[in-house]
Amino acid sequence: MKLWLLIVTGLTLLLVSCNPVEPTIPEGTMSLTITSSAFTQGNPIPARFTCTGINISPPLSWGDPPAGTQSFALIMDDPDAPAGTWVHWVLYNIPTSARGLPENVHPDAQLADGGLQGENSWRKTGYGGPCPPSGTHRYFFKFYALDVLLDLPSRANASRLSQAMKGHILGYAELMGTYKK
Repeated sequence: MKLWLLIVTGLTLLLVSCNPVEPTIPEGTMSLTITSSAFTQGNPIPARFTCTGINISPPLSWGDPPAGTQSFALIMDDPDAPAGTWVHWVLYNIPTSARGLPENVHPDAQLADGGLQGENSWRKTGYGGPCPPSGTHRYFFKFYALDVLLDLPSRANASRLSQAMKGHILGYAELMGTYKK
């Protein structure tokens, strides 16, 4: 009985970590732009940024935020994962002065600029690159401009971040890259 309970509990935790709550983007939200010098929208992510390469985060950049922005957040996920959406990267409370992230962001829970990194689906802090078990997967870098500095500790997961962002999203952008081993 105890083993069965452990198995059910473990599967429940896995499914929760693989299927985060998506924040609703309110109608009228300002459209933002997020780009990478490493790949373009809808095209393959270079191997160096994946589990078959050196598994470092790609450089990202964005423009000026909407008026009233107090912080930025970013969630990178793979909706094509076999068990449901797999979260690869969670960042929040990125300062409004930032206009991008450099290549190879260190996995520290707190970044030098005060931004925080959350827990990915591997239950690790920082970036975990594309690593599909088979086929070509899509990887979405979802970028948010928020009207608050979020009251979340470091290592919050995508579900907690999504819940905290509800009602605070001023702007949104998305960059999608693909990868196949």
